Amino acid sequence: MKMKALTMGVCLAVTTILSAQDTVKIGLNYPETGPYAVQGLDQLRAAQLAVEEINAAGGILGKKIELVTRDSKSQADLSKQNARDLIEKEKVSMVFGGSSSGVAIAVGSVCDMNNIPFFGTLTYSTSTTGEEAKKNVYRVCYDSHAAAKVLSEYMKKNFAGKKFFYITSDYNWGHTTEASFRKFTNTEDTGAHRGVKTPFPTATKEDFEKAIKIAKILKPDVLVLVLFGQDMATAIEIATREGLKSGSQIIVPNLTLGMAESGGPDNMEGVIGAIDWFHKTPDLTNNEKGKAFVKKFTEKYKRYPSCSGAYAYTILNEYKSAVEKAGSFDPAALRKALEGRKFTSLKDEETWRDFDHQCIQTVYAVKCKPAADVKKDPYSLDYFEVITTMPGDEAFRTRAEWDEVRKAAGKPLTLD
Repeated sequence: MKMKALTMGVCLAVTTILSAQDTVKIGLNYPETGPYAVQGLDQLRAAQLAVEEINAAGGILGKKIELVTRDSKSQADLSKQNARDLIEKEKVSMVFGGSSSGVAIAVGSVCDMNNIPFFGTLTYSTSTTGEEAKKNVYRVCYDSHAAAKVLSEYMKKNFAGKKFFYITSDYNWGHTTEASFRKFTNTEDTGAHRGVKTPFPTATKEDFEKAIKIAKILKPDVLVLVLFGQDMATAIEIATREGLKSGSQIIVPNLTLGMAESGGPDNMEGVIGAIDWFHKTPDLTNNEKGKAFVKKFTEKYKRYPSCSGAYAYTILNEYKSAVEKAGSFDPAALRKALEGRKFTSLKDEETWRDFDHQCIQTVYAVKCKPAADVKKDPYSLDYFEVITTMPGDEAFRTRAEWDEVRKAAGKPLTLD
């Protein structure tokens, strides 16, 4: 009996070792709860779809993906601990996720110090691949600079010389987004174009009611809500209820489907913002892979995928492609395979830029459709009408602009 037990123990140990050798762990650090939970759920769902497809096709270099998740709650300190846990205890080969630039920058720092690749899923602050750019940090989505740039032509044409008012989430993304939007709309004079900050991630309904009350008194021509997730939805509901939409054009610089859905068709009607992917992007770019992703996601979850889901899906597939091109999971080999890489995922051609690891891509300015049109959609989720399109090489910072930002921050001009 003792010999049999020993034999079984050895077999179990060997099986465990072989199982570990046959898998690669990837960490998803996403907001399961908190103000950005809607965006987080889409990341999880799309990531699971990608993992299923990749594993069914043989995995990455013959290893099946094991997806390990943690709830970031969109809190930077918790997210850093999650990253340490994923790296030290779970032994992940890569970390991705997040719906906050504060989280992305914090997690990116932990991953970079541990020589683990980090892919930011939703992180729009210019700092992520600017002042805070690091050799092991990659951003698949666009940034606030690109969002402001694609919106600027429409704003200058329709609202030049008008009075703006900003309600801004008080953290890194909010600050850099407001700064970019002010720059490209010539509203940097904070005396003429005032604004207020709201707490993050602890803002309450009362915080937004106070901010909207100030806006109502000042009667701006343009109300810029530099808010994200549920915070934006709460503010847009209050602004609509208080009648600001009758006299002000509302701008949400960074929009997502989840945000529009949380706001609702009536409140979102006529709101203008920027986006780099939504469920009709594959149709606009005649991308068959993108169409298949939308179809599969929609059939499974009875709703359209958002950009948050598209980013997560793209990250996993790009990680697979780069690792297999490199022939290794080694982070240095991965960098070499990614830098300068052109690829087509769920839209038209994109490029992983070499000097800052920013994914360069087409961006869109959109206007939310009339509520009646949205409600006619089978899922009441067809919100966006494209009003402007801008290619990535026009929308994103140039190398010279990036160098200037890095010099001002006292950072080196290379990521090595």
